[in-house]
Amino acid sequence: MTDRISVTSGSPFEPVLGYCRAVRTGSHVAVSGTAPAWPDGTIDPDPGTQASRCLEIIAGALAEAGATPADVVRTRIYLVDAADFDAVAAAHGAVFGEIRPANTTVVVAALLNPAWKVEIEVDAVITG
Repeated sequence: MTDRISVTSGSPFEPVLGYCRAVRTGSHVAVSGTAPAWPDGTIDPDPGTQASRCLEIIAGALAEAGATPADVVRTRIYLVDAADFDAVAAAHGAVFGEIRPANTTVVVAALLNPAWKVEIEVDAVITG
């Protein structure tokens, strides 16, 4: 049986919904949809800053699971406004420009918190 490693973030949603920030099974790491909240709960209104914050949280979860952004093979970006794409894409490209994972970006009607302009999730495969 493959060992399972669960990475928690301390989010109040984790026990309510029954999930964790990331799960590693074998060499695969799945990181849950990640919102742009700072530790004190604040949300910067800038979509590029929000995307950078999401990616910072994701990098921490990957590290805790034994992975790095270089191991990411797929990203999914959820936007509430297509006009935010360029700013979010720039933040994504700053992290993944050389890695070039598969990506899907979609515009959705809303995210859980109206202050969130972006939410990002990733999948990684540890090869090294």
